[in-house]
Amino acid sequence: MTGTLLVGLYVFVLAMFVGFEIITKVPPKLHTPLMSGSNAISGISIVGALLVVGRGESPLMHWIGVAALIMATINVVGGFVVTDRMLRMFESKDAN
Repeated sequence: MTGTLLVGLYVFVLAMFVGFEIITKVPPKLHTPLMSGSNAISGISIVGALLVVGRGESPLMHWIGVAALIMATINVVGGFVVTDRMLRMFESKDAN
């Protein structure tokens, strides 16, 4: 493994552990607003994944970038779906 890939994997594993610890400490009532706010961070992840895919230093890095791009896109779309559902909860029932 090259040094860059090893450092990238190290940062990825650390980010997983930190993210898991942060999310498990959040009360259930705050998960939806947290998901709404994380869309901006996922947007930054999409830009980073596009940069990795565009560089394509090795086929492995290219496919890791493609996987990151797919997962970040799913996260953004899911966040918008959850946000839309949350906002519909606050609509008036007789707003027809």
